[in-house]
Amino acid sequence: MSLLHATGGRPTLAAALWPETRVSPALRNAALAIGGTVLLWLSAKIQIPFYPVPLTMQTFAVLVLGIAYGWRLGAATMILYLVEGAVGLPVFAGGWSEGGGFHHLYGPTAGYLFGFVLAAGICGRLAENGWDRNLWTAAAAMVLGNLVIYALGVTWLAIQIGLPGAITYGLMPFLLGDALKIALGAAVLPAAWRGLGRPDRRRS
Repeated sequence: MSLLHATGGRPTLAAALWPETRVSPALRNAALAIGGTVLLWLSAKIQIPFYPVPLTMQTFAVLVLGIAYGWRLGAATMILYLVEGAVGLPVFAGGWSEGGGFHHLYGPTAGYLFGFVLAAGICGRLAENGWDRNLWTAAAAMVLGNLVIYALGVTWLAIQIGLPGAITYGLMPFLLGDALKIALGAAVLPAAWRGLGRPDRRRS
C-alpha cells in the first residue's frame, strides 16, 4: 500500500502519467529526478527578453516540478540539482558554461536556490491534497511556493547587501514575470488533469 493511499492523498501528475507499479520505484524516481534537473538547467539558461529584466522559466520549472512530482520527489529533485551545481556542473543561472561551483551555495543567490527545495516540497504537498486540480487552488499553491523562494532569497541577499538593496534588486524586478509564470502554471496544471480525463480520481 502506498503512502498516498494510506493517508488519503491524491496521486500527482507524475504518478498518473507514470504509475510506480510499471517499473522499479527507485529507477522511476531516479529517472524523474534526473529529468527534472535537466529541465531546471535548461530553464535557468534560456532567457526571454522582458522588462525590467530578462525572463527565465526557472521558478516556473521549480513550482511545476514540485506540483507534478509531489513533495518528496519534488524536494529530492531540487536537492539533486543543488548537488549537481555544487560539484561544478554549470546548471545554475548564467551563460551555458557558467553557473557551477560550491560558491553558489553561499553566494548572493544562495537563498533562492535553497528556497527551491522548500518551495517544491510545499507545492508538492499541496498537490497531493488536490490543489493542482483547478485554476484558483493551483494559482494559490504556486503563489505560496513563490513567496517561500522570495522569503529565503531576499532574506539571504539582505544579509549580503542590506534590505533596501535586496528588495530593489532581488524582488521588485521579478514580480511581473513571476506573476505571468504563475498564471501560466495555474492554467496548464488543471488542463493537464482534464486531458487525463480524471481530475479528481483518487488512487485505488
